[in-house]
Amino acid sequence: MKRAALIAAALLLPAAATPLPPPAAAPSEIIAAAPVADWVTIADADLLIMNLASNNSGHARQVIIQLMPAPFSQGWVANVRMLAAVHWWDGTSVNRVQDNYVAQWGDATGKKTLPSALIKVPPADYTTPRTDKFGQSAQLSADSYAPETGFIAGWPYASDGHEAWSVHCYGMVGIGRDMSPDTGSGAELYAVIGQAPRHLDRNIALVGRVVSGIENLSSLPRGTGALGFYEKPEQRVTIKSIKLAAELPEADRPRFQYLSTESASFAKYADARANRRDPFFIRPAGGADICNVPVPIRSVPIKSP
Repeated sequence: MKRAALIAAALLLPAAATPLPPPAAAPSEIIAAAPVADWVTIADADLLIMNLASNNSGHARQVIIQLMPAPFSQGWVANVRMLAAVHWWDGTSVNRVQDNYVAQWGDATGKKTLPSALIKVPPADYTTPRTDKFGQSAQLSADSYAPETGFIAGWPYASDGHEAWSVHCYGMVGIGRDMSPDTGSGAELYAVIGQAPRHLDRNIALVGRVVSGIENLSSLPRGTGALGFYEKPEQRVTIKSIKLAAELPEADRPRFQYLSTESASFAKYADARANRRDPFFIRPAGGADICNVPVPIRSVPIKSP
């Protein structure tokens, strides 16, 4: 009888709760947990520093651009390096800000002499042969613009299986040009400040991306002229200087790293961007546009000597 009572009492006790699995990590949490070995330092020679005139409140405005590595756009990138080395942009201005599109800068007068050594780059260089290297990092699904999208050496790309090209995501920097067959010298540059204009892919060269200070371009007043050009000289934003970080004393050079697109951390991050499973989300999307998986970039402190 006593045994039966004990069994009955045990049946009334709640069953031990099954431990719940930990919540899925958000992309930001995956980035924060990425080991040091998964981060790649951007070389000083690949950072372009643009200092704009201070705003109306007297605050300094700086934009830092990472130049694109091989195999993309290397003729144009060489021209940009050359123009920066001779400080060609110093004293020029931001002349165009078109809403949900681009901010563009260069010589508004069109009269400033260009270095004679600039390369004339052919339209064929808008693309590069697709090699096996393009399949070594996280790949995304096809989109409306290309049957293949993915990342290589920290940069987003698209491909038709034969050729590959860089893509117009937010913050990317490209070469302004006239009507084809002109491809632009590199003297006119623009940054994407709106919805990714992927229709420009393979029609204009991309040479880099903004890694810091995009707000100093995207927040500028919109131009009221055609295509967002400023109609009055006083509306233009003066560029005090554009130079390579390698020109600065080592202690003054900005330091940035990007999350290696060949790392396991990036693969997890790309999956999390395509399929958000962290607590806020109800349904994973099941995919992501290439421009909705921005490569994580972080500023790192300068080590004391």
